[in-house]
Amino acid sequence: MTQSGTFYGIGVGPGPSGFIPLAAVEVLQKVDLIYAPRAHRSDISVALQCLEGINIDPKRVREIEFTMDTDRTVLSEHYAELAKTIAVELFAGQNVAYLTIGDSLTYSTYGYLLAALRDYFPELAHRTFPGISSYAAAASAMSWPLGVGKERTLILPCPEDATALQRDIESHDIVVLMKIGARLPWVLALLREMGIAEHCAFARRIGLQDELMADGVNDLCATAAMGYLATLLIRKTPQEKRHA
Repeated sequence: MTQSGTFYGIGVGPGPSGFIPLAAVEVLQKVDLIYAPRAHRSDISVALQCLEGINIDPKRVREIEFTMDTDRTVLSEHYAELAKTIAVELFAGQNVAYLTIGDSLTYSTYGYLLAALRDYFPELAHRTFPGISSYAAAASAMSWPLGVGKERTLILPCPEDATALQRDIESHDIVVLMKIGARLPWVLALLREMGIAEHCAFARRIGLQDELMADGVNDLCATAAMGYLATLLIRKTPQEKRHA
């Protein structure tokens, strides 16, 4: 009887090649198949771009289109179907890797896929490699501390309204805002209204084409800045005015 293969979740990027654990690189060079997600209406996989310079046989790569639907039911169904496909490969004894941008289990669709696979395959042999989150990459690129001393840092997907976001900002020292999308105009307007825009930072597509970084967002144009892979780092007060 064929021994089932192992499933690997691997965080890559975001952006610059080389942002990946050495142990994960070793796995990518040995596995039988590598699934690389590609955004709907995109011609290239950002996850594969993040592996530039790493020697991988393209014959082992399977590009798949992923959905960005906000409906959790739709997401669950999409990844349940993908899990069926991958489960067939695993049952055949193939070792399979799945790439995900940023950290593997921080607001990542990989979590849906892993859960679906474990439903089909309770004894699944798997290993997840951590990746570098978008906010960690942004903070490092701009030398922007995410927390000093006993500062309280909140990481969250962008709320649907300004009142909720203002409440989150007022109750924390730092807010890391992800999944902003079309909400960026009113988010920037709120930061300016609160008088804190000058000590906030914004990053989009770090290390990739159309990279945009701004340390201070008073003059940031929302229309030009909106897009996929965007993160806002929000400070309630300037760093020099806070105490440990």
